[in-house]
Amino acid sequence: PTDNVVVVKPANSEEISEILKLANTEKTPVFIRGGGTGLSGGAVPTVDGIVLSMERLDKIEEVDKDNLMIVVEAGVTLESMLKAVEDADLFFPPHPGDEGAQVGGLVACNAGGTRAVKYGVIRNYVKGLEVVLPTSEIINVGGKLLKNNQGLDLMHLMIGSEGTLGVITKVILRLYPRFASSCTLIISYDARKDAMDSVPKMLQSGVIPLAIEYMDRDVIETSAKYLAMKWPAAKGSAYLVLILTGA
Repeated sequence: PTDNVVVVKPANSEEISEILKLANTEKTPVFIRGGGTGLSGGAVPTVDGIVLSMERLDKIEEVDKDNLMIVVEAGVTLESMLKAVEDADLFFPPHPGDEGAQVGGLVACNAGGTRAVKYGVIRNYVKGLEVVLPTSEIINVGGKLLKNNQGLDLMHLMIGSEGTLGVITKVILRLYPRFASSCTLIISYDARKDAMDSVPKMLQSGVIPLAIEYMDRDVIETSAKYLAMKWPAAKGSAYLVLILTGA
């Protein structure tokens, strides 16, 4: 890592376009900084260059209840977006974990999370993007469409590209009606293999949980102690935590 960088905080895609135009001309590396919640160091500058913070692109432009879509700027946090969705009595299926993450970063990394068991990763919910290319062009791909079978799919090429192909500045995401109820189950097992073997059987039965998470007793009890909490399961050495939803 290096600390010999310039940090810029643009407010819109036009300012990002000018920054990338200059960086491209001068052959200066650009490191896109979202919420900084990633665990792989993708936002850490490794050579001298520009750190491009997305924090000021934080507007929720529209919650479209008729078409079940939300339009947000890339710097909107997952927490802020989920609140807007819940206030509209709607539901956004993916939940990658840290709600301080920004939507642009979630799309750039094609984030998943425990809910991917039932609903898949974030790629499945992206319907449109605004992207600034390294050569400064601002493009719009996709849109408020459930069916789009036009030729090559540039939008999905951008999803998961981790900033290598351009800077995502705006995102259109698909929403769903909120489910009526949910519950969390902890299932205890004597061995890790028993827990793992039960998952395919569960899915084959037609019961698809919203989330499935494996937890080891030593790890979860250490975590609970650190948080001054008590793990509720007294038996077993391995656990599956399930979230089930009702229509």
